Amino acid sequence: MKLTWYGHSAFKLEFASTSILFDPFLSGNPLFTGNVDDVAKGVTHILLTHGHGDHLGDTADIAKKTGAQVVSNPEICDYLGTKGVSNVNPGNTGGGIDCDDFRVVFTQAHHSSGIMENGTNIYLGNPNGLIVKPKDGPSVYHMGDTDIFSDMALIQEFHSPDIGLVPIGDRFTMNGEIAATAVRRYFEFGKVIPCHYGTFGLLDATADKFTHGLQGSGVTVLTPKPGDSIDL
Repeated sequence: MKLTWYGHSAFKLEFASTSILFDPFLSGNPLFTGNVDDVAKGVTHILLTHGHGDHLGDTADIAKKTGAQVVSNPEICDYLGTKGVSNVNPGNTGGGIDCDDFRVVFTQAHHSSGIMENGTNIYLGNPNGLIVKPKDGPSVYHMGDTDIFSDMALIQEFHSPDIGLVPIGDRFTMNGEIAATAVRRYFEFGKVIPCHYGTFGLLDATADKFTHGLQGSGVTVLTPKPGDSIDL
């Protein structure tokens, strides 16, 4: 299994015959220096945690070019349908969907979800975290944008995710210190990768608070540079 970070909350997860893009904010992402078409090549699924522009990103263009299936909440799937995306697979908080080589489970996330278009703020459903459970391999929990919440304990109890993709940038999500507390208190991750930091001046520039907060925890913290891949 290979994981590539493109900056912000955009990841590619590859295993078996599956290639998943999470929240593909590429165009306009100052941390992304690659080529969108190169990233999109071979993608089978696009998983979206919520409907903000820095998470929807290039979804519509990639989905139309590749035929990749978009998995997200119903409101986002309906919205993308108005943009010409036809291959959608909606789900919602607490539910799960079987997708070829994996199952995806929708968890709650404490955030908001919507996009401004032509001067109108369009509501795009409740935000989610997403847990990918491959048929063979470790499970990966993309928390989306969220604060800490006590029901993370139930996510651990029911789903036991192995790897966490954790937002740490402050202002719009929990900060690194609180994110480290969430990992320590509620989860039994083997590895965590911080995200949603360093993209813009409004966010924390580094993962230092997060890595410091997990020192001595036994959890492996991986901090790839944008464009780097990790074997999981």
